[in-house]
Amino acid sequence: MFNYRFLNALVREKRSFVLALMFSLTAGLAACGGGGGSSSSSSSGSSSSGSSSDTSSLPAGPTQQPIAATSANTVAVTVNSGVTNSMPNIPTVSVTVCVANSTTCQTIANVQVDTGSYGLRILNSALSSTMQSALPKVTSGTSTLAECTAFADGYTWGTVRTADVKLSGETASAIPIQVIGDLATSTVPQACANIGAAQNTTSALGANGILGIGVAPWDCGANCVTVTNSNYFACPNGTNCSQTAVALKQQVANPVAHFTTDNNGVILQMPPVSNSGQATATGTLVFGIGTQSNNVMSASQRFTTNAWGDLSTTFNSRSLTAFLDSGSNGIFFADSAITQCGGDLGAFYCPSTGLTFTTTLVDQNNDSGSISFNVANASTLLGNTSFFAFNDLAGQFGSNSSLDLGLPFFYGRYVYYGIDQTGTGGTQAPYVAF
Repeated sequence: MFNYRFLNALVREKRSFVLALMFSLTAGLAACGGGGGSSSSSSSGSSSSGSSSDTSSLPAGPTQQPIAATSANTVAVTVNSGVTNSMPNIPTVSVTVCVANSTTCQTIANVQVDTGSYGLRILNSALSSTMQSALPKVTSGTSTLAECTAFADGYTWGTVRTADVKLSGETASAIPIQVIGDLATSTVPQACANIGAAQNTTSALGANGILGIGVAPWDCGANCVTVTNSNYFACPNGTNCSQTAVALKQQVANPVAHFTTDNNGVILQMPPVSNSGQATATGTLVFGIGTQSNNVMSASQRFTTNAWGDLSTTFNSRSLTAFLDSGSNGIFFADSAITQCGGDLGAFYCPSTGLTFTTTLVDQNNDSGSISFNVANASTLLGNTSFFAFNDLAGQFGSNSSLDLGLPFFYGRYVYYGIDQTGTGGTQAPYVAF
């Protein structure tokens, strides 16, 4: 008898060109069962099909403990059963959205923390009717401004609104956000619909929204300032939408970059997790780096990234793009030597024995540092339907040219994201550190 669960590896926003595919996954998972096929081996270990996996031989993960989320520049991050009671490794926070310069506000729980994208996106269905009508729409000329955000398995579509965004004691005043799913299906541009299925509901998204807090201050930047590369659409009377150029100040904005203070970056601190997983995990999102006594830089490795948080690595004799993305709920990379689970678990990895991999990350200045991560049998991990936090869940999804270090990599670590300030008069280049 199968107890179906669903795994969602959103959200990695593709930032280098319009409507390009991003790392995302929506795949049905069975609580028991497993893979199939013949055994295989790799340079890092061996694996074979099966529904069990011994994790006792795996090295323990890092052991940093998050600070208490009691200060004005901190907010608690929770991994649990979430809004769907089905998706593991979805880190969420509560976000308060207000009509700008107003006391008309709503606090929205279960908003996913995503270090691989930029800007706040809230499902229309998560907003009260008061907020749905009160949040002012951004316009392009006399037309409503909307955005199509692309994912590997679909898209989100909705208007751009202006709001005050509050996280604990921090406020980003009057910034553009996206409200997902507030326009009729008939308004979706064909270029958007061609991407795949709509991700405009809680069940499809796995959360009530997405809090994009990566290294970029806006979600598209210079790419959308011209019509050719824009993710944005002008919709006269909310219909007949056509692609349009958008100035930076109208683009969906990374809230942290627009705080009054503590606006130079974030630290995502997640607790250690057992190699066999656990029911829940509670971490802390800290705003600012080196701006207060509780956010001092203490990382041993720091990497300057490109404008969108990317690094490079050579993994399994192939040159790959690498990135640290809390919005992906597994570690995703291609390795034909590891048995995939198959069936309801699809391309998740199901090695019969836990594996450990080591690779070297290289940054924009050619500085490098070594990392390691574990891979366990996804069927065994997810067989416990009361567990939602896993530090060794992995699979082969998205681009074969990337190493996506998703939330499993974050457990037991302080991961720093320095926001790019070079385009706003500052000198800080984007970076990640841990």
